[in-house]
Amino acid sequence: GDNYGMGVSAGTYACKLVKDKSLSNPVIAEIAGIDSLPLTQDRSKGFADALKACGQTVDNRVAAEFTVESGNRQAANLLQAAPKIDILWNHDDDQGVGVMAALDQANRHEMAFIGGAGSANAMRWIKDGKMEATVLYPPTQAADGIKLARLIAQKKGIGDLVQVEVPRRIVLNAPVVSKDNVDQYLPLGFES
Repeated sequence: GDNYGMGVSAGTYACKLVKDKSLSNPVIAEIAGIDSLPLTQDRSKGFADALKACGQTVDNRVAAEFTVESGNRQAANLLQAAPKIDILWNHDDDQGVGVMAALDQANRHEMAFIGGAGSANAMRWIKDGKMEATVLYPPTQAADGIKLARLIAQKKGIGDLVQVEVPRRIVLNAPVVSKDNVDQYLPLGFES
């Protein structure tokens, strides 16, 4: 998966929300994963770079640990520290279960909540209007990777490609799932 691209997709979508909702001086918050991990650093950098392109920055940021419990704890801390949040991006939908619980406990649903990973839970929240969007970390990548590895081991190619060999490196994009396309992606979602 493309962690930097995941951040860019989330940031680009946040910029779209700023424009579509005519937000002036929006407060943008981020709940990252484990800060010492390169994947978290890549996601945060992609998010910040995309926001910068539309003149925005992350105003409040906390890091959790990709767990429900840490998501709940860090979201509760963030909500206490930031009385106003317009857009919240959470890096991971499993962690997002805890974030959503904190939002529910604090009765703080004024913000556009963007998730990350593409869980079925997040997609149901999108359908219910509790979440704005989630950015996919393609859930099919493991299965696709195994099939491609088998083709490489068998020294076969892919019939529809012009090149003879299977590419050794393929970067999957990180599409945004919103109310406009959630039904298309929901069957691919995983349970958090």
